[in-house]
Amino acid sequence: MKTGPSSKPGARGGGRASRPAFHPWYLVLLIPFIALLWPPFYAHDQPEVWGIPFFYWYQFLWFLLGAFITQIVHVATRPRSAK
Repeated sequence: MKTGPSSKPGARGGGRASRPAFHPWYLVLLIPFIALLWPPFYAHDQPEVWGIPFFYWYQFLWFLLGAFITQIVHVATRPRSAK
């Protein structure tokens, strides 16, 4: 079994982290969380879209937006390759 600084979980060559633990872009991930945090804000029937009450399509819209926002944050925070 290999021991030493590079044998720790998450450690990469030389024992130092490859990127910081916090990035300001991660705060963007709070947008969908905050939008769905308080159900009384969106717990009503009107306006309907194609007969679907607001309560349901609002949550589904944030499901799609959350995936899109997650993709944006992923692209913005992935390490740049050296050329």
